[in-house]
This record gives sequence, C-alpha cells and structure tokens, in this order.
Amino acid sequence: MAGSGWGVCTMLASAGFMSLGMIAQGCDGPGDKESGAAGERPPNFVFILTDDLGYGDIGVYGAEDISTPNINGMAENGILFTDFYATSSVCSPSRASLLTGRFPQRMGLNSVFFPESLTGMPTNELTKAQLLAEAGYTSAIVGKWHLGHMHPYLPLQRGFDEYFGMPYSNDMASAVYIRGNEVVEHFVDQRHTTRKFTEEALDFIERNADRPFYLLLSHIMPHVPLYASDDFLGTSERGLYGDVVQELDWSVGQVLKKLETEDLLQNTLVVFTSDNGPWLVMRDHGGSAGHLREGKFYTFEGGMRVPTVAMWPGTIPAGSVYEGMANMMDWFPTFAHLAGTVIPDSVVIDGENILPVLLDKGSRKGNDFLFMEHEELQGYRYENWKIKLEYDGFPGAWYRHRVDPHPLLLIDLDADPSERKNLAEYYPDRVDRMLEKMDSAYRAIGPFPPSITTIVYPDESHLEYLREEYGEDFYLMND
Repeated sequence: MAGSGWGVCTMLASAGFMSLGMIAQGCDGPGDKESGAAGERPPNFVFILTDDLGYGDIGVYGAEDISTPNINGMAENGILFTDFYATSSVCSPSRASLLTGRFPQRMGLNSVFFPESLTGMPTNELTKAQLLAEAGYTSAIVGKWHLGHMHPYLPLQRGFDEYFGMPYSNDMASAVYIRGNEVVEHFVDQRHTTRKFTEEALDFIERNADRPFYLLLSHIMPHVPLYASDDFLGTSERGLYGDVVQELDWSVGQVLKKLETEDLLQNTLVVFTSDNGPWLVMRDHGGSAGHLREGKFYTFEGGMRVPTVAMWPGTIPAGSVYEGMANMMDWFPTFAHLAGTVIPDSVVIDGENILPVLLDKGSRKGNDFLFMEHEELQGYRYENWKIKLEYDGFPGAWYRHRVDPHPLLLIDLDADPSERKNLAEYYPDRVDRMLEKMDSAYRAIGPFPPSITTIVYPDESHLEYLREEYGEDFYLMND
C-alpha cells in the first residue's frame, strides 16, 4: 500500500552489521569486496531503473509533494549521489551505456528505437549480462527493454536468461508484453504494469535465492502515458504523476522486503536511478528537475543529472553522500569487479569501477564528463566547472519544449547548479583551458561510427498532395 516502509532501519539497528574495517580483515560477511576473494559467493545485483524520472521527484532529493519512504530509506542506509549522470537525455542510448559501460556514440546509437525499427543495439557489444554469465550469474530483465525488438536484439540473445516486459516505450504502438522471445499479450492494461513488473521481479528473486543473480527491474513509468493502480490513485500531492512515483516507491519496498525475507539483503547491491531527466513538455505529467535547468532532450543538468541511490547493508556505510561525479557507465566495471570476472582487453570501457566510492574509501578517479546530444558534442564538465557550447535553440514541438539560443556558457556548478549565471566573459583563460580539455577528452573516445538508422519514415507524398491540393487536414509522420 502507499506509504508503507520495509523495516530496514529496525533491521540495520538490530543486526549489528560489521564495519568496513572488519570486512577488510576477512570477517564473515559478503566477502572481500576489494579483492573479490575466491571461495566467497559473489554479491547479487538488483538494478531498479525508472523512465524519465526527474531529479526533483524523490523526497531525499527535495520533493515535498511526493512520498518516497523506501527510496529515501535506501539513501539513509546506503549512499546518495548528488552528481550522477546518465549518458544521454533520451532512453535507448542511456540504456545501452548501462548495459555496456560505453558511450552510446561508440555504437552509433544516437537516437531511440521505434516499433518500426529494424535495428537494435549492435550485436557485437558485450553486455553486462553476458559478462556476468561467465561468472556463474543468472540474469533477468523485467520491464522496458528499448534496444531493439527484432529477434537478434532481444534480451535472451544479449546474455539475459529471462525476459518479461515491453520492447519499447509505453507510448509507442504495439506496447505489448513479451516473455522470452514471444509476444504473450497484445492489449496491456497499463494500470497494472508497475505491480506486474514487481511481481515478476519478486518471483525471479525467490527462484534464484540460492545462486548469484543479476536483476534489471526496468520500469516503464513515469514515462507518459501515466498509469497507477487503484491503490495509489489520489495518494500524492502532485496529481497522477506523484501517484505513479509513489507506486514505484512501493515497488522498491517490495523488492527490499523480498531480499530481506530470502536472507539476501546483506549480499545484494541494490541501485535505484533513472535513464534521463523529466519530460517537461508533458507539464504536470512530466516530472520535475528540481533546481536543475531543463530536462529530457537537453544537455543542461536537468536532462542528464539523475537521482541515484545505492544500498548494500554492512558494506556501503549508511547515510553516505557522494558529491563527486559518477555516471551510468560506471556500473559495468563495478559489477564486473565485484563478480570476480575480467573484462576482455579488446573491449574499451568508458566507465570506472566506483567500488571505492561505495565503500567510502576514495573518490572516482575521473573527474570530467562529456555532454553529447545524439552525435553532437555540446558540453563538458571538469571538476565543478561546466562549459556549454553555443546553441541555436529549439523552437518547440509537441515532444520537446522550446529552449532559447544561448552563447558559449561557463558555469560554476558548485555555486550555480541551476546554470543561470554565465561566467565566460569573466574567466576567458578558464574558457580556453576547458575547451582544450574538452577537445582532448572528445578525441580520446572518437572517431565514431555512423549513426544507426532507427526509423525510415514512410513515403507520404500522396497525403502531402491531398493536403496541398484539397486542404485535407492530415497528420503526417514527417511533420
């Protein structure tokens, strides 16, 4: 039910979890996290991914009109990242980075896939599920996939043992349920998707409690159209959007309860995050970026800085806050290290093992980040400074809100996370240094392959003729 907690605070207080120093000395527990010592069962991974959830939509990130006690509890008993980035401001590229640890531009994956797409994430990419399988993990994805719905690109062909969910976003045609490689339901009642995906996730955990597993619980919400089950309608102070987020929080609580019931919580790293920022053009159905600027489709902070918390009782110190940068690609090498598997030398990984961050034993070594929209470089962050290249603006459309043009921007994110004060004219030397660093970082990951063709629009010249000749009011896909 809405607002229900999962009792982890009481559990942590009474269980007497070990200190990190005791773990490092080899005491009983989830194993030697630094070395991945042989003979210990490696940790389970539960990764909870939401769709279009904004930085300002979670209580622990400042939302006062949406109740998220379970996600807040993860932060209170784990780690909260203040500056965690998705690698794209839209779905498919961000999800590809999560699964591969690589910039999507390396794959030519610069747009989202559609029901019309005959392509998907390139099959020569090594996925996290494939790598973990070599370490004896069983893996499943429950929920949204959005990396290609043709047979070669579906999860079972990409290393996952099980798949139940939707092949793409819930606003697209044929938003069906697929189990394995087969469509099992054509007409989905989306009021029950969050609950259905949660039940599938709980079943997977229960069936695999005696072996290492990797579960990607990939919710389709709060991407529009929004739906919540009857138990959650009208429960928030932010309308339907808030109701949907509160049901997602309930789902998090159910997963944590199941891990506790199966005596797995101490040996499971649980992560909660979003694939990109909120879809602001959808107004009250589109979420909030909080104090950050803009949202989905844009390389301002609101489009790519996402709420991210992680919990691993007895391993991640409770109440940790990490104010340095980290990003979606970091989970690939981190999970690989913890699983005791080796990433092939032939695979270039852009993420970094952030285990020292999780253990509160160090910072992420890399302290910069590139902001790219599709294949276009638009900005760069180094430490607290962000430079954003001159932008022509966007006039606005039903799917993307208007943004005015702007000159080259230099922002001190520590002092101005809302990106409102341009300091470029005050620090010309810093601008030059930032541009040099950005160019060097960009060249280090290129050149890029051609963009994958995600859609070929139909020939609508016959409809254009009717519209022009007879004034017919047609909606054209090419509009």
